[in-house]
Amino acid sequence: MQSTYIVLLTLSVGSVWIYNRTSEDISFVLAILTGLVCFFWGFACSPLLVQLLIIFGILGLYRFNIADRQGLG
Repeated sequence: MQSTYIVLLTLSVGSVWIYNRTSEDISFVLAILTGLVCFFWGFACSPLLVQLLIIFGILGLYRFNIADRQGLG
């Protein structure tokens, strides 16, 4: 159970990488669906500390992206 969330989160990152690299319709859709399912499943299986790190990382990326769009960053 300990390594389950690491494997699932790694699969989700790999699926997003494939999503960014492919231009074929079926591979494109399957990669993003696999990435979403693995991310949510891995997030649900992970301990609270890892969940908090993921949430703060996403919020940090969101704030960085918003600042970049407004010309502040």
